[in-house]
Amino acid sequence: MKTSQTDSSFGPSVQVLPARADAEVLVVCEHASNHVPACLNDLGLSGDVLQSHVAWDPGALGVAQHLASVFNGPLVQGEISRLVYDCNRPPEAADAIPARSEIYEILGNADLTPKQRQKRVDRVYEPFRAALADEIATRRSALRLMVTVHSFTPVYRGQKRDVEIGILHGNDARFAEAMMATQPGGSPYLTLMNEPYSAADGVAHTLDLHGTTNDLPSVMLEIRNDLITTGTEQVKMSNMLAAWIERALQQFDRGSQA
Repeated sequence: MKTSQTDSSFGPSVQVLPARADAEVLVVCEHASNHVPACLNDLGLSGDVLQSHVAWDPGALGVAQHLASVFNGPLVQGEISRLVYDCNRPPEAADAIPARSEIYEILGNADLTPKQRQKRVDRVYEPFRAALADEIATRRSALRLMVTVHSFTPVYRGQKRDVEIGILHGNDARFAEAMMATQPGGSPYLTLMNEPYSAADGVAHTLDLHGTTNDLPSVMLEIRNDLITTGTEQVKMSNMLAAWIERALQQFDRGSQA
């Protein structure tokens, strides 16, 4: 296990769980943690808000960990809340350090100076970006796929979401399309392409920066978080997803050879 720690006041910002050198699937979980460094005084938020979906992706890490285990692949996971810095956003994005998330004002992010914003970039985003880039560069000859794992709330701004699994893509849609074409027969989950978010919402940064630019097929999995609240549910979901991904890989390879 490798961690990155560039500032003792922030602590580690990324953790990399190792795998064999010939691993073919790399798993990423940008929003794995709701940890806010003590020096930021909880960003002025209550404990309830910091436990909610605005601070992290509940259940996503458990799915990502088991998925990486099934594929014997590495896992790159964020160690700091996305309210401090969202590692799935570039530094120039306004919502990389959100002043408001859904209905909540993030007081600790209000009126930050350029120097304060840059410190978040340097302490959180850059170590995460570098760790993921290093894993891909080291493993590129063996890697066939990068999978990023996220979860979403069943009710957003008062609106109920019926979708249960979203298959998302950035500039490279090939693997997402392969997954949609190989959906499990009789699946109990309502699955849609590019729902409840899409690249138009700014969520494809990791896919495009680390996948497309390296000609590495990639896909983002969005799972409704009420389906993965327990360890048992997370294992069940990841087992289903792993079998699905394997089918899609086989179809994708056949298509590439045609």
